[in-house]
Amino acid sequence: MRTRHALYVYIEKGMSMVKVTFFGHSCILVDTGSHRVLIDPFLTGNPTASIRASEVSADAILLTHGHADHLGDTVEIAKRTGATVVAVYELASWLGDQGLEKVHPMQIGGGHTFPFGRVKYTLAFHGSAIETDGGMKYAGEPAGILFSANGKTIYHAGDTGLFGDMKTIGEYNDIDLAILPIGDNFTMGPVDAEIAATWLKPQTVLPVHYNTFPLIAQDGEAYVAKLAARGIGGRALKPGESMDL
Repeated sequence: MRTRHALYVYIEKGMSMVKVTFFGHSCILVDTGSHRVLIDPFLTGNPTASIRASEVSADAILLTHGHADHLGDTVEIAKRTGATVVAVYELASWLGDQGLEKVHPMQIGGGHTFPFGRVKYTLAFHGSAIETDGGMKYAGEPAGILFSANGKTIYHAGDTGLFGDMKTIGEYNDIDLAILPIGDNFTMGPVDAEIAATWLKPQTVLPVHYNTFPLIAQDGEAYVAKLAARGIGGRALKPGESMDL
């Protein structure tokens, strides 16, 4: 059995369920029973989205980076619901300028315990910028997220290529669910995401960031079958489907 280490996160295992719902692309809702935590809410303009932004309720919104297909409807949802938005410092500052009052800035390597769970930001190898009328605005470094609540740990890798520190993340965290991009072109493809899963050693892998557009078309079920051959659990959820941890 692997041992947790303070380098990433430590929370005792509990008995409460965590429900994870996939809304399409990389948008995930984590329902802890007491809180609803939304990650990367790209819904408007997402042809695979299973829900409208106006229909989503959230107590918190966690962001991996500032690209439009991840930042998405954050401002609208946060203003309507009063959700706390968590993001790297530069992106959090921009969100504050958009009129959001409940914004919590963080940075890669930092963790914080909120009423809804613990968040820690990890490396991700990608880019991050916001498209504005005046051009592209730097939105800080892209990141992955370790989120823990009810004794469960979820790793949302964000948009990233394969990188060696995933071995360390897997070594020092008992990951119940790893959410990994498989679309290729902009992120890892299925082959690299399969390697990532072997390094992270999660109980289950949820593939995301594929089939939203033709450029990132992939076969999620084939990817999950490849994981099964390695003894790794996987679920290729369709938009709107849920799983319990």
